[in-house]
Amino acid sequence: MKKKYIVMIVIVLLIVIAIASWIIYKQVEKNGKEYEIEKIDIKNYAYFNLREEDKYGVINKNGDIVIDATYTNVIIPNPQKAVFICYDEDKNTIVFDQNKQQILTDYQNIEPIKLKNIASDVMYEKNILTYAQDGKVGLISLEGKVLTKPIYDSIEGLPYKEGELLVKLNGKYGVINNKGNYLVNPEYDQITVDNYTTEEDGYKKAGYIVSNTTENGYRYGYIDVNGNMLLEPDYNEISRIIDIKDENNIYLITAQNGQYGMFKNKEQIIKNEYQSISYNSENDTLTLEKTKKFGAATLDGNIIIPVEFAQIDSTGMYIYATTTDGEVQVYQKDGTRANVDSNIYIIETENENYKIKIDNSQGSVYSILDKDGNQITTAAYSYIEYLYDDYFIVSVSGGKLGIINSKEEPIVEIKYDSIEKLENTDYIVTRLSENNMMQLYNKQLEELCEMENAVIDVEEDYVKIYNDAEAKYFDLAGNEKQNTDILPNNQIYAKSQNGKWGFVDKSGNVVIDYIYDKATDLNLYGYAGIKLDGKWGVVNANGEIIVEPAYTLKERTEPEFIKEYYKVEYGYGEFYYTK
Repeated sequence: MKKKYIVMIVIVLLIVIAIASWIIYKQVEKNGKEYEIEKIDIKNYAYFNLREEDKYGVINKNGDIVIDATYTNVIIPNPQKAVFICYDEDKNTIVFDQNKQQILTDYQNIEPIKLKNIASDVMYEKNILTYAQDGKVGLISLEGKVLTKPIYDSIEGLPYKEGELLVKLNGKYGVINNKGNYLVNPEYDQITVDNYTTEEDGYKKAGYIVSNTTENGYRYGYIDVNGNMLLEPDYNEISRIIDIKDENNIYLITAQNGQYGMFKNKEQIIKNEYQSISYNSENDTLTLEKTKKFGAATLDGNIIIPVEFAQIDSTGMYIYATTTDGEVQVYQKDGTRANVDSNIYIIETENENYKIKIDNSQGSVYSILDKDGNQITTAAYSYIEYLYDDYFIVSVSGGKLGIINSKEEPIVEIKYDSIEKLENTDYIVTRLSENNMMQLYNKQLEELCEMENAVIDVEEDYVKIYNDAEAKYFDLAGNEKQNTDILPNNQIYAKSQNGKWGFVDKSGNVVIDYIYDKATDLNLYGYAGIKLDGKWGVVNANGEIIVEPAYTLKERTEPEFIKEYYKVEYGYGEFYYTK
């Protein structure tokens, strides 16, 4: 009897060990898929591209030459780190550090990895490089640590997803992260990103549409961001409904033999029997088409409007179904009939207290409704857009814009050509085209300033509005500030007087006389621009003239200088300094 107990105990222990081992394995596998993307700000840049006479080199943030401009191209993958990839006349790469010493000499054909379809201050993967050996490619860190052996046919950036790389191994594609770990095994003829994006994470939680070639053409499948195969590559077409921001569920429209259906994760909730399926973001429904007839369904696949109508329009809160006889029936998003005129559209706003009504019976006439559906405006507006709180942007005939509140009181006169909310701030900007005048308002829609031919720069903790004659500064709370308050670490400050610009110290003492047509504040690197007779020059933090006005620059915004070099942007976030 004791032997039986011993055997049972051993079996139980083995099971426990097996389960524990499996849990540890899965945890390691999960950790292996995790990766980080280094976020760097231009404020922390230490090195910059230098261009002189069509040759490239490197300067540091003090304006000192680190690498002479003798190369056909120079790429700095991470401007915080002294790793400079220099291309000679034969397009061979040589890598130098800040001491002009050649580094990473144990590796051949080192190349940076360019980001694809990504807006970034740095257009390359910031911590990894590729290298080649015997016709194959591998991955190393900027410090020279081997992340993968040279086993791949190719390694390139995966579109939209920084930190993820498309690799080709023995003719098949997979995805690895910037640590060299597999996210998608190399088993496919094509891999694309599903384009799902969120405000918090960008494209990081987007999944992968994979495909293989068969005798009948490409067949597509789907793998989620965690590497789980949701759909095998059996479909003629797959697309994700990217407008549905749901962390727990993925909605995939699939096609087989010309017939469309839909999956919610792995579960098919609409069979492949429709000619088209489209998502309506305003009311979270689906429009279905079969044999040129239309209907509607919920995201759970329930048919709420039978597929028998000549047309389905989803505008605002309601669904408008047109019969073959031309009659328009109005439905709520649960499929019940709505007692609403078919010429009326109701648009929900971000504020549950207000809706916007569009009456198409006599042209498009807009009005505001309260939460009970009562109309609270009387004027016939040609456009209304909810702004915030109880404010609305409105337009009347003629196309001019203004702002009213929910009591229909005019807050900003209806006379402007454009009205916009400055991104990441509570400021509102209005513009008049006829005299190129710009107005800046705070959140309470009190006018703070008006300026002709103005440019607005939105910085991390303040907003600057300026033209050639003046510059004004406002903190993010809506208070006007002096540049001495906004830039407390500067030694000198640009100031205008009687139409001319000069520089003063913190106490207001004149450091450079008021003789220039324009002057900029000192930048992060301790240099400011001075403009005279259409040409720009440079001063340093001590008020010393580094370059007398000699540069003819076409930029409308204020130029950026490091020592005697000025910044030239040439698109997609890339730039260099030159003189």
